[in-house]
Amino acid sequence: MAKGLLQPELINLLDEIEAFGRGQDDAQSYHSKKMLNLEAATARLLHFILRSSRRRKVLEIGTSNAYSTIWIAAAVAPAGGEVISIDRNADKHALARANIEKAGLSQHVTLVTGAALEVIPLLAGPLDAVFFDADRITAGTELNLLLPKLSNNVIVAADNVTSHPQEIAGYLEAVRALPDFAEFTVPVGKGLSIAYRTGT
Repeated sequence: MAKGLLQPELINLLDEIEAFGRGQDDAQSYHSKKMLNLEAATARLLHFILRSSRRRKVLEIGTSNAYSTIWIAAAVAPAGGEVISIDRNADKHALARANIEKAGLSQHVTLVTGAALEVIPLLAGPLDAVFFDADRITAGTELNLLLPKLSNNVIVAADNVTSHPQEIAGYLEAVRALPDFAEFTVPVGKGLSIAYRTGT
């Protein structure tokens, strides 16, 4: 564990959530029942980026049981920030809400249950960070819907670049086509794409 990222009590809770997710994934044959949590190393890197750049309003697409949500919320909490986290699964959101309460971060998280393509048009900007970790095939369309709501110095990240290259290809094509963005992939976990707006 990198020194100083989180308090030991929160690390212990995250370890419990991660272990639960692994057990659930091993026990379930249905994809929708799996937690599919973010890799721990990727979560730490994302936290570090968001905390060090002092992000205040982050959109997460794909909550699951809130493992990554808690890492993100802990990154923005010192600046009084907020995470809006979307998931289409109400049962997972109930589990996520309980975990976020245990983490003491409820005041920094808004859970929105529904399909991202339907929720995004209803969101208010500006968003200064977005993390895609749900439907990889529709992520490119979601990004294009979000463009008017992104801040001038936005950071955009997406997981599963190396684990699911064909599914995430449309997203990568969309983000790399943006004229004022730079993008690169970090070989951590299942591959994390990070992009930022360059012209500010």
